[in-house]
Amino acid sequence: MTALSFGNRSEVSKWRRRGGRLLIYAALLATAVVMLYPFWSMGITSFRSLTQYYAGSGFSLASWHELFQSLPVLHEMLNSIILTVGGIAVIVAVSSTAGYAFGVLHYRFSAVIFLVVISSMMIPMQSMIIPEFVNLAKLGFVNHLYGAILVYAALGAPFATFLMTTYLRRLPEELIEAALIDGLGYTRIFVRIMLPLALPAIVVIAVLQFIQIWDDLLVGLLFLQTPAQRPITVGLATIPSQHLLNVPVLMAGSLISAVPAILVYLVFQRYLVTGLTMGIAK
Repeated sequence: MTALSFGNRSEVSKWRRRGGRLLIYAALLATAVVMLYPFWSMGITSFRSLTQYYAGSGFSLASWHELFQSLPVLHEMLNSIILTVGGIAVIVAVSSTAGYAFGVLHYRFSAVIFLVVISSMMIPMQSMIIPEFVNLAKLGFVNHLYGAILVYAALGAPFATFLMTTYLRRLPEELIEAALIDGLGYTRIFVRIMLPLALPAIVVIAVLQFIQIWDDLLVGLLFLQTPAQRPITVGLATIPSQHLLNVPVLMAGSLISAVPAILVYLVFQRYLVTGLTMGIAK
């Protein structure tokens, strides 16, 4: 009787584990469908003309031809690349040096200064845009790519500094002490030791900022108003004014705009997860 009841319990627990796995797989499948359906719908719609879109059947490349005739897509993509790469370069340079200063070096009022930098993350972006626009307009930086790069750097540097500081603080202090004993200065320690060790955190910052800057519309719409300087997101925003609600053309442009961010995430997904988990686990 005891052996039989024990066998029944093991069978019940095994079926419970299988049922739990099935529920998890079903939830993951439902989440994947919900997340991927917009991209599938976007792709299907982009390969239809406006007439085929309203008819709900048929495929053609008319919307893609119309998109490239309406917008300088390649030029706007190049502007987006310059903005994104420039913004990431400035953010990584600022956050890595600031994170090294706050997380590794010890000096008076460092905690207070770090608190002031981090507190800027609590200020809504919408409340900073107008003062930044006024200040950059006085300097003549509006409608120039480097002006928008400075805006993106100002918006992204606080979070990146927080992430880099948290990561570097969890590195062993014995590394710094051994390097100092070997005769290395703080600058060479930063370049030769800290930067290679902080590579996972740098990848996390680069990927997150790439997605943020590439998909942004507000900064480009305000600071890059001339057609020659606007990125792809601002160019797509002008499509409704050129075409009366031409959904297929808009979906084609949105697909082009979304693909780079998706590819960057997929390529660096492993490094992104590794960087985040290493920062938590140390």
